[in-house]
Amino acid sequence: MNGLLTVFRKEVIENVRDRRALFNSLLLGPILFPILIIGLSYLTLSAQEEKSKAQLELPVVGAEYGPNLVAHLRQQGVAILPAPEDPEETVRRQTHPVVLRIPAAYPEQWRSGEPAVIELIADPSRRESNIPMMRVSRMVSAYGQQIGSARLQLRGIAPALASPVLVKQVDLSTPQSRGALAMIFLPYFLMITAFTGGMHLAIDSTAGEKERKSLEPLLLNPTPRWAIMTGKMLATAAFALASLLLTLLSFKLALPYMPTGALGFELDLGLGMVGKLLLVVGPVAILAAALLTLLATFAKGFREAQSYMGLVVFIPMLPSLIFMSNPMKPEFWMMSIPMFSQNLLISEFLRGESVPNQWLLVSSGGTLLLGLIMAAYAATLFNRPRVVFGSS
Repeated sequence: MNGLLTVFRKEVIENVRDRRALFNSLLLGPILFPILIIGLSYLTLSAQEEKSKAQLELPVVGAEYGPNLVAHLRQQGVAILPAPEDPEETVRRQTHPVVLRIPAAYPEQWRSGEPAVIELIADPSRRESNIPMMRVSRMVSAYGQQIGSARLQLRGIAPALASPVLVKQVDLSTPQSRGALAMIFLPYFLMITAFTGGMHLAIDSTAGEKERKSLEPLLLNPTPRWAIMTGKMLATAAFALASLLLTLLSFKLALPYMPTGALGFELDLGLGMVGKLLLVVGPVAILAAALLTLLATFAKGFREAQSYMGLVVFIPMLPSLIFMSNPMKPEFWMMSIPMFSQNLLISEFLRGESVPNQWLLVSSGGTLLLGLIMAAYAATLFNRPRVVFGSS
């Protein structure tokens, strides 16, 4: 046990002395991720306000066929522009995001009481076109409802009879649950931090020592080789957990600077919430330490180990990407999937939902068990001459 603790202290001290490695391990994520979230929040807010308040310029094709509609749009503050020669090409090139076309059949349909068809030319695949398209659609719909109500009243019919069924939405979302939607990237950031926090130490303490020829003298000490490897993994796990804790605390400190009120949500990242998140993601840090040390031990040198790590980073990305692209209701069986269950639980915590203790036990316990199995296997690698002297 003394040898294990000695190796642990050695690796921690050496990594602390390397200021660049210390910054990358402990400070890069905690500094970068909150700044990124805050910046994106303000950027989203300013973009929405700018596009919603800016005067809408709308080219209209066939304005002579619908003068009343054009006049209504002008009253709403829309700047009516002359018709372009090729409306579709104008939208494709994004000279204007939206073009309104009033067909020649519009007046006849209007006079006969038929639905008068107009065309709204836009490209919804371009996100910058969504707000102008929605604004024009709302204005035209309001105009249609106004004319429809007037026609019914002229015929002595109450306009309410035209809407036999009204849909009233009952919004059960809370500011906290909307905050979970705004922080959909938080699970991804935490998963990445659990892996990157100890990545440098895992590489340097195994492949790096092979390359520097300092591993062989270390193995000559009268300490079991499994204890030496375990000490290295514990140091890697300690840095991963420290980076994870610093990231959570930095989000807590940065939260007051986010425009949560303007965006219509709130987030609770008190110490209790930080403790819950650390309990959920902590086993991932241990799993990451075992996996990183395992792969780095097989590498012949520092550069080869770095190439492995570039692929390992995709592992915590996959569950987050699946969850973001295909949201699903958490179920008990999902808690047995490492990292995926952590994504689900983090979202539930941020929403303010109560989570059964069995779910926490299966998620954290299953991930921790897998990490310990991998760590036990990694601890035996220094007993294999091919692994130790692979770079020779």
